[in-house]
Amino acid sequence: MRIESTEASGKILRHPAVPYVVPFILFLALLALGRYVPARLLEISSAVGFFVVFGVTLFCSRRIITWRLMNFWGSTALGVVLFAIWVGPDVLWPAYRESWLFHNSIVGAPKSSLPAGVRVSIVFITFRVLSSAVNVPILEELFWRGWLMRWLISRDFRKVPLGTYAPQSFWLVAVLFATEHGSYWDVGLIAGVLFNWWMTRTRSLADCILAHAVTNACLAAYVLMRNQWQYWL
Repeated sequence: MRIESTEASGKILRHPAVPYVVPFILFLALLALGRYVPARLLEISSAVGFFVVFGVTLFCSRRIITWRLMNFWGSTALGVVLFAIWVGPDVLWPAYRESWLFHNSIVGAPKSSLPAGVRVSIVFITFRVLSSAVNVPILEELFWRGWLMRWLISRDFRKVPLGTYAPQSFWLVAVLFATEHGSYWDVGLIAGVLFNWWMTRTRSLADCILAHAVTNACLAAYVLMRNQWQYWL
């Protein structure tokens, strides 16, 4: 029984989806556990969480990520545009998110769950920014556009080239990506559509990672410079 169990575990770890899926699942698991971490330990947990996710991603996924960019400036510009789209509605219409569409029991509320104490912690802020601008773009692009967009086309997803367009896959991934962003599901949907479109255009995981990183880095700067903590749910 032990031999069979070991063989089964080894087979799972060798599955081609592992490098695309495991970092994302680990990140979500740590995010869920983080809600139960006492405020006094958030600095330590943010640092540990960053290094654990970064290390696992590096170990599992380093062989499947090609860092060759097809369109550096286009990816950077897309990231800035998406940042503007993300904060635009709230800047133009301050009461925009008070609507029941963005404040209900299903999507939550547009407010941060972070205790006030960690908002002045250099350690916490440093690792929160690193997580947003480094870990999240890599693991989310691996999962959403590197794996799921192709897996929805064919279970043997490795035979589906990156950036292959199929309407059902394209739109389902965009909608699921939106649900990940809680009360910001509307701009999450737009971001999902544009990231998907950029993947079909560049066929480059690296370009999508860069665009995503620019968006998250700009949003992190906005949170800190303008004291807009509601974007860090």
